[in-house]
Amino acid sequence: MTPKFNTFDEFWPHYLEQHAHPLTQYMHLTGTIGLIPLIVLGFTESWVFWLFLPLCGYGFAWVSHAFIERNKPATFDYPFWSLLADFKMCYYLLLFKKLK
Repeated sequence: MTPKFNTFDEFWPHYLEQHAHPLTQYMHLTGTIGLIPLIVLGFTESWVFWLFLPLCGYGFAWVSHAFIERNKPATFDYPFWSLLADFKMCYYLLLFKKLK
């Protein structure tokens, strides 16, 4: 059972616990960065590319939760905070900062 959080600052440490393995973190980063070309192609080439956004964004993340972390993605209980936390985690990873 997922604990209840009232603020993003309370949620963030839980998110980090659910993403402790570096491979999980980089799988999330891959999915998040992979959204960029799909968005560009969706605007410039065809709307069909928009259909692949969930597959790319969630696919890498959910595979890592199922096979690496073996836990339930936070997206199911806290979709907005999970998205913000993913962007924050990716920001830290891209700048080689310690996740805290």
